[in-house]
Amino acid sequence: MKTYRARTSLFALAAVMATPAFAQASGDAPAPATTSSSSRTTVYPASFFAQYAPRNALDIARQVPGFQIDFGDQSIRGFSGAAGNVVINGQRPSSKSENLNDILQKIPASRVVRVEVGPGDLYGADYSTRNQVLNVILSAEGGIDGNITGSLRRLYTGAVNPDGSVSALIRRGASTINLSAGFNNNVNHEEGTDTIRDITPPLVTGDLLEHRRKFNSYHDFNPYISASWALERAADKSIHVNARWSPGQFDLYQRNRVTVTGEDPRDDNLIQDYDQGSFELGGDITRPLAGGAIKLLGLATRRNVDNFDSYILRNGLVEDGAVRVGGFEQTQVADRNETIGRLTWSRQNLAGFSFETGFEAALNTLDNTTELFDVEEDGTLTPHPLPVTSATVKEKRGEAFVNIGKQLNPNLRVDGGVRYEFSHLTVNGDAEADRRLQFWKPSLTIDWKPGGKWHTQFSVKRTVAQLNFFDFVTAAELSTDRVNAGNANLEPQRTWEFRATADHPLLGDGQVKIDLGYDNISMFQDRVLICDPDHPGDASFCFDAPGNIGTGKRAFAALTVDAPLDKLIGLSGTRLKVFAQVQKTRVEDPISGDKRNFSDFYPEWQWSVSIRRDKGSWSYGFDLSDRDRFTFYRTDEFDTNFNTQPYASAFVEYRPDKRTSITFDIDNAINTHGARDRQIYFPNRADSNPFIVDEFRERNRHLNLGLTIKRTFGGAGAQASAGQGN
Repeated sequence: MKTYRARTSLFALAAVMATPAFAQASGDAPAPATTSSSSRTTVYPASFFAQYAPRNALDIARQVPGFQIDFGDQSIRGFSGAAGNVVINGQRPSSKSENLNDILQKIPASRVVRVEVGPGDLYGADYSTRNQVLNVILSAEGGIDGNITGSLRRLYTGAVNPDGSVSALIRRGASTINLSAGFNNNVNHEEGTDTIRDITPPLVTGDLLEHRRKFNSYHDFNPYISASWALERAADKSIHVNARWSPGQFDLYQRNRVTVTGEDPRDDNLIQDYDQGSFELGGDITRPLAGGAIKLLGLATRRNVDNFDSYILRNGLVEDGAVRVGGFEQTQVADRNETIGRLTWSRQNLAGFSFETGFEAALNTLDNTTELFDVEEDGTLTPHPLPVTSATVKEKRGEAFVNIGKQLNPNLRVDGGVRYEFSHLTVNGDAEADRRLQFWKPSLTIDWKPGGKWHTQFSVKRTVAQLNFFDFVTAAELSTDRVNAGNANLEPQRTWEFRATADHPLLGDGQVKIDLGYDNISMFQDRVLICDPDHPGDASFCFDAPGNIGTGKRAFAALTVDAPLDKLIGLSGTRLKVFAQVQKTRVEDPISGDKRNFSDFYPEWQWSVSIRRDKGSWSYGFDLSDRDRFTFYRTDEFDTNFNTQPYASAFVEYRPDKRTSITFDIDNAINTHGARDRQIYFPNRADSNPFIVDEFRERNRHLNLGLTIKRTFGGAGAQASAGQGN
């Protein structure tokens, strides 16, 4: 038998003038959703959402017909590129660590007067190429409103996991204070197996090499405290301050019954103890200037990483008194800091054009130290050599931009812009790099209503991806027996993005939308093989690492249907949502030279179906989704992920009074398994005669049951709920 071993924005004044966000009022009369051709938005008053009995702004946003929330990307450095597709009173929140999900959850539904969906140019340069942005308009009425949420989730093992949060919004004149705190306490149990077989050609015997029976217990605990203050006197006279603290923690404990063919079984353990805290302080101030508005934003984020991994190798079963005889340990300590300053000026009418310009500066740093040890039989720790384990990465980055738009006629608008990005990136420590990068990023958007209630948008823009600082340093994954090497020579990939979208009302207040897209990517980032020059010809010193591999192309088409079914099936309050997408990605593999798909989450097809019915004090529904398998193409393995069947969830909600909702839900309702098929090459795929094994993993966390109780409080909430008709 062969043997093997593990390898070691600005606030856009244009938006406010087009949609009177600061003309807030709490007495909007109930009305159906209406479309205003002058403002180019579809307006949904609070009464439209009464049937769903929402408790916060997130509940409302999720029920906007045809709208899909983009929460933004917190990992993107700087401010402009991290925007989602939701604004509050026409303004983008001046926060990054607190994403849109958290921000919307802490706004009581009773405070929402209406929401408006319009093209992104209405809300500033950060959104100019988006076809849909949601503007949440809040009431200016004084008072206190809030939410208390508590939940229990029963796992298949019988364990019960509690979670909870509380938020309060206090309005006094033009001043608003928002306070919130919560646990974000997520526990999951899963069980499954790994089966490892020999598939080395030419025989491909399929001989069983190893079998593992695993039980994983995950605890993702992210308690938080956040506070914000806003002083909003007018569209061009406002101040916002926000702060958030979260001492995040992630723990994994794995029981692993390992049986190597020809040997007695043993009990191994994998332990992960990750502490990842963050603190953020930010704010902005807007003032009138030269017929427009000038805005200054500042943001400071501090994150720390203190990770510990341990793999415990035993000489038998714990029940038989087995002891530790080896394994691995790894520590990773890192500080990841970001400081942002941004100054912008916008004017709605400058010689007949809307105009916005600005400059953003950011300082980003990473100070990382990783240490990997082999644990000897006597418990001695022996350092395991890895490339680039200690490094300090610093980036000074600036971006200047101009965006100009014009309404050519009531049905046609053109927006164009250009951004100039420049950065100075240095790496010091086990690797050295000193690079200066400069990029021009133009964009053009055409927004057109051709008639017949159709709305279309066409856009083209150039984007430049950001380098992940952790791609410069090395860390091992003990859960997968592999090393991710750092690459100080990594370049950011550049993309020309072409988009077209068309939407149309459907069955009254429903919507159907078609999205088409094509990306042409240069300096495509994927995985390359990096070998230690001090050990030429030694494959054990070659590592899989991020790198640039050439040109990639992606094309996709997506269909979104959001429709009321009352008239079709005769059940009032019933709504159907459907999403389906197909896509094709191609890039040349750096080792084989063959054309293949992109690594990561790029399934060739995916779909989801959701049906919900709201009737009086009750709501119920289900979600069903599926997708094609997708693969991570590494230099030493093909790592393919897929579900064994569609994934389903269901819920029932009861509202005993106007302030309370009780929701029972079932997650993984049809007991879907998650699967992972790893084809692993020793030493790597570049070797002319590799030893190849197939490792098939299947995991299942089975059905788990949730019970959530939400309770609103406050005077304004009582007034708003009076119109909900539960």
